[in-house]
Amino acid sequence: MEKMLIHGGKKLTGEVVIGGAKNSTVALIPAAILSRTPVTLDSVPHIQDVYNLMAILGEMNVDSDFTGNILKIDPTQIKKVDLPSGKIKSMRASYYFMGAMLGRFGHAVIGLPGGDDIGPRPIDQHVKGFEALGATVVDHNGIFEINAPKEGLHGARIHLDMASVGATNNIILAAVTASGQTVIENAAREPEIIDLATFLNNMGAVIRGAGTDTLLITGVPELRAHNVHTIIPDRIEAGTYLSLAATMGEGILIKNIIAEHLDSFLAKLEEVGVMMDVNEDSIFVYPSGELRGVTLQTDTYPGIATDLQQPVTPLLLAAEGESHVIDVIYPKRTRHVDELIKMGANISVGDGQINIAHSDNLHGANVVAEEIRGGACLMVAGLMANGETVISKVDNILRGYDRVVMKLRSLGADVEIVDLPD
Repeated sequence: MEKMLIHGGKKLTGEVVIGGAKNSTVALIPAAILSRTPVTLDSVPHIQDVYNLMAILGEMNVDSDFTGNILKIDPTQIKKVDLPSGKIKSMRASYYFMGAMLGRFGHAVIGLPGGDDIGPRPIDQHVKGFEALGATVVDHNGIFEINAPKEGLHGARIHLDMASVGATNNIILAAVTASGQTVIENAAREPEIIDLATFLNNMGAVIRGAGTDTLLITGVPELRAHNVHTIIPDRIEAGTYLSLAATMGEGILIKNIIAEHLDSFLAKLEEVGVMMDVNEDSIFVYPSGELRGVTLQTDTYPGIATDLQQPVTPLLLAAEGESHVIDVIYPKRTRHVDELIKMGANISVGDGQINIAHSDNLHGANVVAEEIRGGACLMVAGLMANGETVISKVDNILRGYDRVVMKLRSLGADVEIVDLPD
């Protein structure tokens, strides 16, 4: 089985270029089937989720070609097919085919998606939105059958009980071709929402308010792509390399960043004591001085993303004093803790938070990447640790991090993917 092998303890230097945002890409690819003309996406990350989505497109008779950073998708010969199992269930974000197929065909049969086990992520808000638009939704033991009425979907006022990125995106995908106006209240405000809205608007959709908590969508009969859409940089990948640079860097330049998307995270890094030059599209991280423990709490955007709490944990292990991580989005996102303890980390879970004490003697160990961001945490910890770290279930890291081995090696890291027995 493929595993990541890291010989840690080496100081790193150089520059790294951040790829396109995973959390945008996994919505944009399903959104492409709404177009009546071929779609071209630029800055597409080389991650496993992209290949899984391309395989799902293939089941729908949609051709796709991924060359360099360009993904071309041709939905002109698309066929309406049910997707009850197979690749559709291998990743959480495949649920965006619910909204996309409902918007394109007025019908979708989608298997309950899988993805990382980080606690409950119900799709009740997605269902609430589809039903408000006039669709009927039936759950056949984890296989969702969704049908629009004969006259088609209609606009509606939808108030989300929580500002869910997934539900906001999925309702947008269904509503852009519904008749009349749809209003989504308490919508998610993440940059990836804006990216999807920009993509759809460039195809003829009418979406206003992206980036605020109220979206106004006026339905149009059909969408047609005309221009290349460049995906925004991945703020979670950027945050991961910032954490790495602050712990093991001897001067690292991180390029292709939108610093505004990381404002709250950068403020927390400054509180820790990380020295940075923040430019318009890059950040230079200086070698670390004295780092201080902090309390970090995740929140919906523009707060610190839940996806960053695990990648930043190794930095907090390097800080003097105590740190506390409170994840209000996914409080059960703690599976990395036991793996870090194997590496000598002084870390525990209690009182609804992760408690972290200074740990300056991390050592290599055999650990398991149970999900994407936990895997990234173990990867950074392995680069900090003395000796050899072997990370199993490395596919979870490759699902979310663009050409990660190549990028780490360019900084001087001793890391490789190897085929080792369990």
